[in-house]
Amino acid sequence: MGKPLFYEILEKPATSCIIAICSAIWYYIQKKNIGYSHVGLSYETAIEGHHWRIITSAFSHISVIHLVFNMSALWSLGVVEKLGFMGLGVQFYLHYTLVLVLLSGILVLLCYHVLVQRLKLEYFQRVTAVGYSCVVFGWMTILSVKQPSSKLNLFGLLSLPISFAPFESLIFTSIIVPQASFLGHLSGIIVGYAIGWGFIHGMNNYWAVTMLGWVVVVFVLSLKRSGAYDFDFLEIEPVTDPSLPSVRFLPPVNGRTLQMSSVPAGGVELV
Repeated sequence: MGKPLFYEILEKPATSCIIAICSAIWYYIQKKNIGYSHVGLSYETAIEGHHWRIITSAFSHISVIHLVFNMSALWSLGVVEKLGFMGLGVQFYLHYTLVLVLLSGILVLLCYHVLVQRLKLEYFQRVTAVGYSCVVFGWMTILSVKQPSSKLNLFGLLSLPISFAPFESLIFTSIIVPQASFLGHLSGIIVGYAIGWGFIHGMNNYWAVTMLGWVVVVFVLSLKRSGAYDFDFLEIEPVTDPSLPSVRFLPPVNGRTLQMSSVPAGGVELV
């Protein structure tokens, strides 16, 4: 007989928090009737300066089924938090979740850049990626490297050998969900192997806090510059190099506005 849910939550505090955050964001998106084009990641919006979408796209989901599938898989992978004796554990999980979110998003954009600019596949300019499964595939890959003998249970229906799970899941998802982002999932796998094999290493509290601080700064500045959100206390003025912003603080003014810019039709990919 398995442990009560309460004890599972205590053993997976970071996973539980992320699931709660993704669920709350999904509820907010549904309540405010916000479309995937307003929060998703696409090549077109990235070159327009919407860099904040790397974060919002990862934590947003377009349907309750999309959310349930991703969060169910993430819950199974939360076992990473219990493996402190193997050099994993809660801190490792938090540190490298941040790395997975950022690097998998950047890698997706680089793939789109090659497809659009080099191969002239204009379709990928407007394809919008939404979802947390880049990170899910990343953790699946890390676990396959760190604990290859274990098994991954998906939705209580499938039990996969973890060593093959990343590519089995990549193929399986691509077949049963036509909208699934092959590039997004593959990006998560690539970053996962880079972490699992030690090519990306050395994350500690200092570097995690530093990275998080820069993420917040870039997030706020890109929101301001792209016009997606009007931060009344910030004013960004061009300096000698127009690409470098000068930031100064102004007295707060009432009446912040939320300006959602829609993306031309080009398709959505679930990640």
